[in-house]
Order: sequence, then structure tokens, then C-alpha cells
Amino acid sequence: MGLDPPQTRTPLFRNVIPAQEGTASKQKGRLKTPPPQTRQPKEHPMNLTETQISSEPIYNGTFVTIARDKVRLPNGNEGQRVVIRHPGAACILAETADGKIVFVRQWRYALGGPLLELPAGKLDAGEDPAACALRELSEETPYAAESAQLVATFYTAPGFCDEKMYLYRAVNVSKTSTLQPDQDEFVETVLLTREEAAQAVRDNRIQDGKTLIGLQHWLLSQAG
Repeated sequence: MGLDPPQTRTPLFRNVIPAQEGTASKQKGRLKTPPPQTRQPKEHPMNLTETQISSEPIYNGTFVTIARDKVRLPNGNEGQRVVIRHPGAACILAETADGKIVFVRQWRYALGGPLLELPAGKLDAGEDPAACALRELSEETPYAAESAQLVATFYTAPGFCDEKMYLYRAVNVSKTSTLQPDQDEFVETVLLTREEAAQAVRDNRIQDGKTLIGLQHWLLSQAG
């Protein structure tokens, strides 16, 4: 079972609108065409910058902080933004030698239920994102990899949080048969084939953003 076939694209100029009478006329046996329309100069990009005026700390946690900022809006007015500051995180799309992807299923308290996700975790202070991705793979699953390739970076919730996610891919990961999760982590390892992963996406059984991004990249690369 593979990906759904791409939909047929509508030709750009399927319906041609005929020129109105008078736009082209014969004069002395020659075809007279109207002069080309004068191109308007491009407008300058809209100013979207918001500038911080002041910042009020609301919460200082173990790895996130929350602040209420007063900002100057592009039109000169003042506004308010509540911002969560995050150290960043890394996730890894780990592929076994037989072409299966390593997932973890864990309870997400904020959602009141479990999610099927790629192994991931926050960056420790000064930690290299690639090292973080490899560490999380070995901590959350019985698999390990020697290296990983950066696939993409993206922001998980830019409307209120500055968390930057680093997505890595590792191939031919090996099973170590040992789990080293944190004391407060309870995770289940799940392996899915390409077909099973694609079907899980179609069935909306995978609802984690970083996992959907990683899977879309993997499925597209597999499709050639």
C-alpha cells in the first residue's frame, strides 16, 4: 500500500478568453496591436516588525520561562504578547536495516491520552542538536545510531513559543536490547513499515506535528 497518486493538475491556460473587438485591428494590410501595458513598480515589503518595549516575567521553570511583553506594533500602537521561551529540541526518524521506522508511544498528560511519536527531547544547555537526537533515541528505545543527518528545522508553536525543533534521520540503526529512559518516562517502542506508517497518517492515528513532518519527508523520499 503506497501513497495516494497525485491529483491531475488543471492546465494553466485551459480556457482562453478571446480578445475584445478593437484590441487588434488591421491598418493598411498590417496587424496593429495595442502598446504593452506599463508595468507598475513593485511596492516595498510591508513592515511587520514588532519591537519589545518591556518584559514582565510570569514563570521561571526548570527548562521554560514565560513572560508578558509589551511591544510596539508596526502601526505605532502598543500591544501585548505572552511568550514561552524554550531551549529547543531534537527528534529523530530512525530507520532499521529492514526499512522500519522506530516510534515511541507515550502518555501526554496535557492531552489526556497517548501519542505515537518519533523519539525526541529538549536540548541540554550547550548540547549539539545531533547529539541530542542520538541520545534520545538510545534513551527512549532499544535502538542506537552512530550518526544522523539533519533533515529540517522548524518552529513548533511560533504564535506563542520560540521552541526550535531539529529533525534528524538515521539509517540502519542497531538494536541494543537495553532501555535507558528517564525516571519519569514510560514509553513503548513501536516499529512500522512504510505502508503501515502511511496508513496511520491517512487514518489520523498520528497527530504529533514533528512526527507528521518527519514521516512526510520519509515517505516522499521513499516514493522517489
